[in-house]
Amino acid sequence: MTPKASELYQEACSLEYQHDYTNAIAKLKEAIEQSPEDSMLLTKLAGIYTEINDYDKAVEVYSKAIEIKPNDAFIYISLGSIYETQSKYQEALAAYEKALNIFPEYKYNYLNLANVQYQMKDYKNAIENYKLFLETYSQHWEARKSLASSYLSDGNPQKAVEEYENIYINNNEQFDDFSNFGIALFKTGSYEKAAEMLEKAVEKDETNITAKICLAMTYQNLEKNELALAQFNAIFKEDPELNSIRFDYANLLADMGNNQKAIEEYKKYIQSYPEDNQAYKNMALVYKRENDLKNAIENYEKAIEKNSKDIDAKKELAECYHLEKDYANAIKYYNEILAENPDDIDIKTNKAIALHAQDDFNGAISLYNEILEKTDSEVIQNNLTDAILSQASKDLDEKNYTNAINGFVKAISRGTKDSYAYFGLARAYRATGVNDKATEFYEKAIAQDPERVEYSREFASFISEINKPQEEENTSSLGEINNVVLSLPESIPAEDNSYIENIQKNKDLIKSGDENYKSKKYEKAITSYKEALKLKPSDEETLLKVGNAYKLQKDEKNAIDYYKKAIFVKPEYADGWFNLGLVYADQKNVVQSKKCFEKTIKIDPKYAYAYYALALANETEKDNAAAIENYEKFLKYNTDDSIKSSVQSRIKTLKK
Repeated sequence: MTPKASELYQEACSLEYQHDYTNAIAKLKEAIEQSPEDSMLLTKLAGIYTEINDYDKAVEVYSKAIEIKPNDAFIYISLGSIYETQSKYQEALAAYEKALNIFPEYKYNYLNLANVQYQMKDYKNAIENYKLFLETYSQHWEARKSLASSYLSDGNPQKAVEEYENIYINNNEQFDDFSNFGIALFKTGSYEKAAEMLEKAVEKDETNITAKICLAMTYQNLEKNELALAQFNAIFKEDPELNSIRFDYANLLADMGNNQKAIEEYKKYIQSYPEDNQAYKNMALVYKRENDLKNAIENYEKAIEKNSKDIDAKKELAECYHLEKDYANAIKYYNEILAENPDDIDIKTNKAIALHAQDDFNGAISLYNEILEKTDSEVIQNNLTDAILSQASKDLDEKNYTNAINGFVKAISRGTKDSYAYFGLARAYRATGVNDKATEFYEKAIAQDPERVEYSREFASFISEINKPQEEENTSSLGEINNVVLSLPESIPAEDNSYIENIQKNKDLIKSGDENYKSKKYEKAITSYKEALKLKPSDEETLLKVGNAYKLQKDEKNAIDYYKKAIFVKPEYADGWFNLGLVYADQKNVVQSKKCFEKTIKIDPKYAYAYYALALANETEKDNAAAIENYEKFLKYNTDDSIKSSVQSRIKTLKK
């Protein structure tokens, strides 16, 4: 710097001190003309431009100074400060980082970096730089306050609380950030202390809406509902359009039992935040509490529409449908829940009850048994017994007598107190012709519930009926099937201790019969099957097997007798009707055989060989058109390729 430049520099400094910035700038410009390569003159000029807020000129002059002295860290710091003032945070950060690279020992620059990063919401790096700064300047309370605020903004309220507590304890008189301290305490669940700090924040600044909101929610969590309500009301009075907190306000109203007002507030909130599934859920819960299941269901459906993975909403929705007795929809959602949580016993229980309620007794029985494998519950045990009894009654109505007998016996063995179990069992035995057992269980039903006069009346009718002379059975006519009597010497015992034993014995006898049947020892097979029928007299499959064995022995009379018994036990038994038709066909009784095959097809329209047998009967009657039609239906449903070509050939012949 030349002597003249130095003189001008001193004059400029004096003018700056006197706040005569215009003349100070003029003197510095003269000095720079004298010594254009002197960075100190440029730095001073840039500094005065900064003082008068002429930042663009200040940046321009600092840039010239950097060209002269590129390793001057403080020029970069001054430049960074201007950029920071202008909110040009990216440029400020670059300038401060350049200064750090040049002069890393200058620890104060970490505060500059941290402050810019905080403004850029780069909280993680801001935290690191505040910590580096505080390693040297540990008592710098503003930096600590900024560090605490960074922790809070970065989602680490516990660390924020630790920093605020440190500041509060060591700098109590100067502490003023009650709002952020209170918010950090609220977020860590320290509600009592949060309330203390937030009350101070609101007292200090009544316009601090954030502190008021957090204070209202703090009171809410402390269950100081009246204080919370007053705070919310004050907030909405100040800002009626503040819909972001209406959800919490609605929750408070619901907790206080003001359900209708809560619903109004949920609706206002949803208008602003229509995608928030929790709002629909909470509103649905209030509707449910009001027993308005229709609106509860509508809002749970919307909640699930917004979040299809919300299992809790599905549970509530399923329960609402269940309460509405809409069991189909309840089961739909129970199934969706169980697909995600297959071991949820409560949901399985509810599903079983829903199945039970819509008369799907077998489905309910299966689930009740599954539940009882995991937990023993008297309620479930009772429900299972009731479902077994209900299914048995249903089987009795549908003339599935074997299943009905097994169900009633099982319900009795499980200790049912319902006298209908004995009455139903008596009816099933009566229908299958096991009169001694029918008598026994009519008497037990009457003894258990003597006031049920219908039991006594039906028993009297039964006794009168069995004492009438029986007409000889005509086995040659299908019209006499309903007169078939299953008169076997013994039947399944109903006593608890023998039930399981007899089931196994029945299975063993059938297995023995099957083995003899395969070995063509038909007499032995018939003997085993008949012994099995003593234990389970209404087993249509075993009755069919006896008929088959007789048929193979060319004993058509007994074959017909047992096929008819199988059909009597189960009128919709397609195999029974088909086999009976085959015997009639062997006897050249075309009319009766056709009736049997037609009945088979009515029961099972896809029973291929019934069409084949019917086609043969049609051919016997020279009805080629009907024969072709039935052969073609046979081909449609047939799965046996070995006969396919011969049937196709037969159709061609008939079409000639």
